[in-house]
Amino acid sequence: MDAVRYTDAPARREELLRRLSAEGYVSSSRVADELSVSEMTIRRDLRQLEAEGLARRVVGGASLPNLGHGRPFDERAVTGSGEKRSIAEACLDLLDGAVTVALDAGTTVASLAGMLAAGSTIITHSVPVIQAAIARDDLELVAVGGVYQSETRSFAGASARRTIADYSIDVAVLSATAVDTRGILCANALDAELKQELARAAHTTVLLVDHSKLGARAPIRVGGLDLVDVILTDAGADPDDLRALREAGATVVVAGEHTKRRGGRPATGAASAPLTHDPGVGVS
Repeated sequence: MDAVRYTDAPARREELLRRLSAEGYVSSSRVADELSVSEMTIRRDLRQLEAEGLARRVVGGASLPNLGHGRPFDERAVTGSGEKRSIAEACLDLLDGAVTVALDAGTTVASLAGMLAAGSTIITHSVPVIQAAIARDDLELVAVGGVYQSETRSFAGASARRTIADYSIDVAVLSATAVDTRGILCANALDAELKQELARAAHTTVLLVDHSKLGARAPIRVGGLDLVDVILTDAGADPDDLRALREAGATVVVAGEHTKRRGGRPATGAASAPLTHDPGVGVS
């Protein structure tokens, strides 16, 4: 980087916008170090970009403006509730044999807490999942704390990431705002970091998304399609969206359809090939 160039505010803000457009999020401390300016200078730049409607400040930096994806949790929970429940029910078969299950924040994932087998251990930063688990007396619960995020009704931040990293997870069940042929997207930078940490800590990772998320847009890229072993969606999915994801290398399961495990062994239902008998192995 040219340190002299970035002492000029317009050039510096142009560079911040370039990074936001490419990555969806910038860290104030990291970009200050890379541009050889103070973190206070970067924070002033981000405040100005936010005032112009070009950025949205979040803890530790800034993300792209919301673009309409950050709807309230309760509003999202009732949208497509039938499809979300069918996805959650199909996911249960993928969890056969899993003892420690991590449940991400998200309306599609939230209903799983009430469905898991007795004796399971749930690790979660999601308040709705914590509440559902507390209502049962036959589950072990690891409640992950941190900075509360009202738009996702979950905790995030450094302490949450450290807690998750301490566990070995059989299956992590993730949610997303969108998924396209380049990967998995969300609308909250701290939420993206937690999804990445959950995937790292898990032997197997499953992404639950209703059909409206396929091919949709969101500002922050969580990771490529290889971040997860399986994408599970509902029967309303457009065949073109399914084909595009599969051609991009993703394993996509549709609730209610037949699939097979790796190695060609047949499965008898939409998601009836458990992912946990061989850690890290999904279906294809």
